[in-house]
Amino acid sequence: MTSTNGGQSGAETGAQPQQTPPQLNVMGQYIKDFSFENPNAPRSLAPNQTQPAINIQINVGVGQSAPTDYEVTLKLEGKAESAGLMLFAFDLTFAGMFRIQNVPAEHLHALVMIECPRLLFPFAREIIATAVRNGGFAPLLLDPVDFVALYQQRLAAEQANAASPTTTA
Repeated sequence: MTSTNGGQSGAETGAQPQQTPPQLNVMGQYIKDFSFENPNAPRSLAPNQTQPAINIQINVGVGQSAPTDYEVTLKLEGKAESAGLMLFAFDLTFAGMFRIQNVPAEHLHALVMIECPRLLFPFAREIIATAVRNGGFAPLLLDPVDFVALYQQRLAAEQANAASPTTTA
């Protein structure tokens, strides 16, 4: 059997002290802005045999308020229509304050754009489901969101914009 350090223990070879592990703490979460519209009630509440068309947009934003503190906003906009009639619409900006420490700089952007929204999403989903139910409809249970895919799409779009030459006429 061979030894790679000459049989010495880590203390004898001057091994580096253990680094502090990465930390992600949720400092708080809150509704920053919220709107629910049911513009055609009570007509929109009548029984309907066709499923409404539901369109939902999700965006993530990040702002830094201190060297280790980030406000991450999850913006969800949606509306449901049936036979050309808007049934309901919502616009929610749900945010959280996160303290991130001991994370390498090359991993920080992905962390705030993937993990932080992933932690916020279940709470935003519940707010929307409750508002839609309170608006007289069956609760709208949003499907889970793949924030990794959203992040990759955003990076690809940014790279495509950076690669395309800007021309002026």
